[in-house]
Amino acid sequence: MRTPAKIFSIFGGLTALGGATAAWAHSEIYNFKLHQVEVPLLAPGTLDGRKEFRILHISDLHMLPNQNRKIAWVSALDSLNPHLVVNTGDNLGDAHAVPHVLRALDPLLRRPGVFVFGSNDYFGPRPVNPFGYLLGKKRKVSDEALPWKSMRAAFIEHGWHDATHKRIEFKTAGVRLAIAGVDDPHHRLDHYETIAGPPNQDADLTIGLSHSPEPHILQRFETDGYQLSLHGHTHGGQICLPGGHTIVTNCGIDRGRAKGLHKFGNMWMHVTNGLGNSKYVPFRVFCPPSATLIRIVERP
Repeated sequence: MRTPAKIFSIFGGLTALGGATAAWAHSEIYNFKLHQVEVPLLAPGTLDGRKEFRILHISDLHMLPNQNRKIAWVSALDSLNPHLVVNTGDNLGDAHAVPHVLRALDPLLRRPGVFVFGSNDYFGPRPVNPFGYLLGKKRKVSDEALPWKSMRAAFIEHGWHDATHKRIEFKTAGVRLAIAGVDDPHHRLDHYETIAGPPNQDADLTIGLSHSPEPHILQRFETDGYQLSLHGHTHGGQICLPGGHTIVTNCGIDRGRAKGLHKFGNMWMHVTNGLGNSKYVPFRVFCPPSATLIRIVERP
């Protein structure tokens, strides 16, 4: 029979273990990682002897005021010398975060870039019911409006292209790009009919963008013939099992494709873990925040 002293000792040990686990999970939100992947998509000769076309894919900053470690890490990504920066949304985590987002992205805004927004660019975060999250229940957006218009204006002023419900074409680093995007499909803000149809066949590289990798949007991009689609939203699962195995995707994509580079039919798709988290869920478990350098090379 356990004495009260033994019971309190066991309870105290479990409490200490839980506290240590929570502290580790909180510290992981600052354990930023850079992933690198290679995709053979360009026709032979496109790069004219150069090794690769570099795309920096960032998403889900969920920036809060004075997150200086995140700001410094994101700013340093400029040293990768990307030829194109792609931002797939959810930049804001607070109504006062726009200046801090611009500080983080400042050197990258001087490079060619495109973006689409997610719901957390438009609406503030709200507390999460952990049981609802683990059951994959869809959450309604909050009533807090965020200052996305000023952020969008700053992005455009620096030369980035807003790909929301637009087809955009330009050439950079010798590669002709055809890019199209939609607004956040997780909350049915997408209107694919505004960009429907095959991309320009004279383009060297065709890319589809949406914040959330919802299958109905992936299917439309793939059917229209896009080579690559880029997304965020899932946070890679954020709270994962050992080995980084995703428990919940928070969208319609399957768990096996909640992060990283995968095929969707004939199209490649990339989902980033994202660089932040809701201020109401300041934890990551076996799923560190990250950005990805996508190295586009010529086909054999």
